[in-house]
Amino acid sequence: MDTRTFDALTESMKSAYAAGLSEGTVPRPVIMPLVRGELVGLIWLRPVKPGRDALTAIASLSNIAAAAGADEIVLAWETHDVATVCELPVDGPSPCLNMVHATKDGHALHQFPYTEDPASAAPDWQPAPAAQPAGKLVPPVQAAVDHAFTPLDLDHPSPFGVTVVLMEEDGYNLRLTEAFAF
Repeated sequence: MDTRTFDALTESMKSAYAAGLSEGTVPRPVIMPLVRGELVGLIWLRPVKPGRDALTAIASLSNIAAAAGADEIVLAWETHDVATVCELPVDGPSPCLNMVHATKDGHALHQFPYTEDPASAAPDWQPAPAAQPAGKLVPPVQAAVDHAFTPLDLDHPSPFGVTVVLMEEDGYNLRLTEAFAF
């Protein structure tokens, strides 16, 4: 992925965080699979129950990437939000937008810490540390990265199409780009 594409995805996520915080929440984790450099879409986590359900649902974001035959993914999440819903300890800066860029050959963790301005509810973005090649990921995100590049073994003429339908039925919010919409 070129720098310009990653920067555009980063700005998109930062805008989503600004909008979410103004409404009193942070966006749910989202995966952005890419096939030969083309964005498949944005797939947001479904509503979850704390604990095992949240862990499984975040890891299952990988299904859309695997079904699309993605060669790259970007997955974004908020440190405290994911730790809380997964019932894990907070590990890393908080509050912080995390974005992992991954391929089958490895990943880099990008962190964008922020403070919340109580007057405006807008994030005040702090200086971002350097990207961390092979940076430590929370378990459900690591599972999503690990499985995103494993082809799905579905006995169906359209593994991508059926995965989209099943994920939508499960409550995931899928926003596919025109090239991947059907």
